[in-house]
Parts: sequence; C-alpha cells; structure tokens
Amino acid sequence: MTIRSLYFGLCAAISGISMLSTASTAQSIRNHDSNAPVDFSAASMELQDRADRVVLSGGVTAMQAGLTLKANRVTAAYSSNNGVDVNRLDATGGVMISKDDLRATSSSAIYDLDSSLITLIGNVNLVQGNNRLTGVRLVIDLDSGRSSINGGGAASATHSGGRVTGTFSVPQRKK
Repeated sequence: MTIRSLYFGLCAAISGISMLSTASTAQSIRNHDSNAPVDFSAASMELQDRADRVVLSGGVTAMQAGLTLKANRVTAAYSSNNGVDVNRLDATGGVMISKDDLRATSSSAIYDLDSSLITLIGNVNLVQGNNRLTGVRLVIDLDSGRSSINGGGAASATHSGGRVTGTFSVPQRKK
C-alpha cells in the first residue's frame, strides 16, 4: 500500500461525513453530496500500516461540499482488501462540525461508515440559527436522516441533572 492510495482511501472515507442533523437540520444533511471530493490538512500524518490505521493530528481540517470537520486528531481505521477501505473515523479534541448555519461541537466524534452512524460524545452543543441544544451524546443516522440527543444519566458541570437542554426560536406572530 502506498501513501497515495491511503490518501485517496482516506479522502473517500471522509467524503462520507455528511453530518449533523436533528429534526430541524435533517434536510441540509440529507442533501449533502457525500460523493464530492474531500480536502484535508493536518500538521502531521502517521501511517500505522500494521494496525490498519492512519492518524492525522495537529489542527485537522476536512472539507467537503460545504461541510467542515475540525478536530485536534482524526484516526481513520481501514481494511486493505484490493485497496484501502476506510470503515471508521474517530475525531478527538475540540471537535467542530459545520455546514451552512449549522454548527456542532463535542469532545469527540465517531463516524462508523459501515453502519452510516455518526456519534458525537461529551459536551455536545448543536446550534442552527437561534436554535440551541446541549447534551452528552448525539447520534446521527445518515441513512434515515434521524438523530437523537440525550443528556446522560448524571449531572455534569454543563448539563444540570444530566438532561438535554435547549432553546428554540419562535417567529413573532401578529395577534
């Protein structure tokens, strides 16, 4: 396996990052072009061929068709069956995902390409326009466009009582 083939395999994997959705954001995610090319940059890239993974670190940015993923570190796990087949991306450290007016942040994120699920874990904040949600864990099903967020079971410094919290904007109506 060459670095070039690994690069293209990683690009194909990141191209599947058609993220972030709650009920109000499913449409923008559903319309994301996951076949578009992906550009990424990082301070360093380490190929761990025996472990079938690539580690990108140092201000990692991946961009695709208006979608941006930023993290301190991204690990791509792959299998090498007649080329590189990336099955999972793990992002850690200051994870931020954005597309249009949607922005989600968390401590870490897992993208399982085989099941088309993205999970954001730890201090999850989701913002679209004036709408805001916070929780501990957000799961996004890219096939159905459905998402769920939960607050975890215990209180934390940012999530009182382990509950999901949020604010939905309401348009001004004439009386």
